Amino acid sequence: MLALVPGIASACSTCGCSLNSDWSSQGYATTSGLHLSIRQDYFNQSQLRSGSDAAPRDAFTYPTEQEVQRVTINRNTLLGADYNFSRYWGLSVQLPYMDRYHQTTAEGDTALSTSDTRGIGDLRVVARYQGLSPDAGLGLQFGIKLPTGSFKQTFIEGPQTGALLDRGLQLGTGTTDALLGVYKFGYLSAQVSYFGQAMAQIALDARDHFRPGNSINVNFGVRYLGMGRVTPQMQLNLHSEQRESGALADRKNSGATFAYLSPGISMKLSRRLDAFAFVQFPVWQHVIGLQLEPRRLWSLGLLYRP
Repeated sequence: MLALVPGIASACSTCGCSLNSDWSSQGYATTSGLHLSIRQDYFNQSQLRSGSDAAPRDAFTYPTEQEVQRVTINRNTLLGADYNFSRYWGLSVQLPYMDRYHQTTAEGDTALSTSDTRGIGDLRVVARYQGLSPDAGLGLQFGIKLPTGSFKQTFIEGPQTGALLDRGLQLGTGTTDALLGVYKFGYLSAQVSYFGQAMAQIALDARDHFRPGNSINVNFGVRYLGMGRVTPQMQLNLHSEQRESGALADRKNSGATFAYLSPGISMKLSRRLDAFAFVQFPVWQHVIGLQLEPRRLWSLGLLYRP
């Protein structure tokens, strides 16, 4: 019997990505045991947006009275370990490694400033209780995001060399956040399964004059099981986050709501190893202020059962 163990998305305050890749890789067994995963995400935030519309850069004359971002290229790796202690309880640990290249023209500048940031992000630890239904198809999640990622990264080139990056672009938020979620999965027919998941992230404190906005991810998905080793899938990923707060927050350019349509495929490579690939297409983007957003988000990964 296979059961969905909804994962925590590799979400970030600058993109709103919310793909559920645990479900895509065929799920975990309800029996006890360890499962390991690795996922690579790539997204190029190159489209400047304001509200629900694109904001052409040629509309700005430099120097400006506000920051105008040029590009943010993300190549992020998510390492995961999941352990089922029993039929009812499990634990998931996820650690991101961030690789982020960023260019922007700061308020009052006429030249670009550049950063190139690499390092671990914030560790997430989530327990789950999957005993609310006989088939383990309904469950609760609760956990914590720990401030393991640095928030002292600086620009390396341009007029802002040596200045701190915006906190939303740092490897970590510096805060401890609560994670609360619920999920449901099941079968529409013998060959079609579905899932739904909601996960809230709530900052429990502020750190160095910064508090990230609370956020929620809501995911829905279906997959077709009638093709043997290959499983086509479709997800709808929703993400909404509030504005940042604090003296070091970019409050006027933070907060957003996104919807992504995410077709994908998973493949059973062996009895112990699964692979998956997804592409996310934005179908709705609404940002507060002026923010960079991607046109596509790509994800590849592997799941291994020792």
